[in-house]
Amino acid sequence: MIPTEMRAVEITQPGGPDVLQVGMFPVPEPEEHEVLIRIYAAGVNRSDVAQRQGIYPPPSRASTLPGLEIAGEVVARGKNASRYPLGAKVMALVPGGGYAEFATADERNVLSVPKNMDYIHAAAIPETFFTVWSNVFQCGQLSKGEILLIHGGSSGVGTTAIQLAKAFGSFVIITAGTTEKCKACLDLGADLAINYRTQDFVKEINEFTHKKGVNVILDMIGGNYTELNYKIASVEGRIVQIAFLNGYKATINLNTLMVKRLIHTGSTLRAQDISFKAEIANTLQKKVWPLLENRTVYPLIDEIMPLDQAAKAHEHMEKSAHIGKIVLKVS
Repeated sequence: MIPTEMRAVEITQPGGPDVLQVGMFPVPEPEEHEVLIRIYAAGVNRSDVAQRQGIYPPPSRASTLPGLEIAGEVVARGKNASRYPLGAKVMALVPGGGYAEFATADERNVLSVPKNMDYIHAAAIPETFFTVWSNVFQCGQLSKGEILLIHGGSSGVGTTAIQLAKAFGSFVIITAGTTEKCKACLDLGADLAINYRTQDFVKEINEFTHKKGVNVILDMIGGNYTELNYKIASVEGRIVQIAFLNGYKATINLNTLMVKRLIHTGSTLRAQDISFKAEIANTLQKKVWPLLENRTVYPLIDEIMPLDQAAKAHEHMEKSAHIGKIVLKVS
C-alpha cells in the first residue's frame, strides 16, 4: 500500500543547517513517463547546501524539497512508463525531492542498482557519476594516457573522478587539505596527491609533469585557483568548472589562455533537460555499470545518517572533513 503522506525534509527558509526540518507532505503521483520510488537512501551534495542557503533554487516544476540522488524500489508507474517493473531496485537522478520517503523520477533518468550493491552505495552514485562523466569525459574529453587534475580530490565527485579516470587509463593528480585525505586519494589510485595547505601545487605539478602541465582540470574551487589552473594546464588543456567554493570572481591572464590554446568551460547538471541526462544514463549503463558490478569502481562512503539528521549531515559537509559521500538512510 502506498500512503497518501510521507516524511520529508523541507527548507523552512534560507539559512544554516537548522532550517532543515522534517515534516509530513503528500506523496507525489508519477506523471506520464515517471515512476514513483520508495526511497531507502538519499545522497547529500553541495548543491543541496547551496539550495538551503538560498543561492541555488530548483528548476521550474521541480520539487522544492532538497535531494538530487536516491535509491529505492519502484512502487508505481505513470501510464506510459514501462522500462522498470514494480519492485525493481533502482537509483535515480532527480531535480529535487530526494530527502523524502517517496519521490518521482522520469524513467529515462533512472538506472538499475548494480548487482550485489546495497541501497546506501547506490544512493551515492547518480549525482557524482553523472557529474563526472558529463564534465570529465564529455566536456573535458579526457583520454587514455592523459593527466587529470582534480581539485577537491577527497569529495564525492573527486573520489568518483579518481576511480573512473584510472579505470579508463589516465593519470590522476589531486589536491586536498589534509594528510588523511591525500592518503585516501592515493589508496583509490591517484598518482600524486598534494596537500594544498603545506605544498605549492603549481610547483609540485610542474615537477611531476616536467613542466608539460596537465591535460584536464576538474575544478570546484574557482576564485584564485583560476589563474593557477591556467599556469599548470598543458597546451590545449581543458579546464572544467563545476563549482566556486573560493568565489566566482577571478583575475586571469588571457594571454595564457591564447598562447596555450586553452578551453575553459563550465556546467551545471541540475538544470539540464531530461534527454541530456538520459544520454548520460545510457552511457553509464554501458561503460561504467560493468565496472561497478566487478568493483573496479565503487562509491566511497564517509557517513551514513538517518533522514531526521539531515541538518547534521549538512553541518558535516560544510566542515569539509568528509572523504567520499554522505548518505541519508531513509528507511
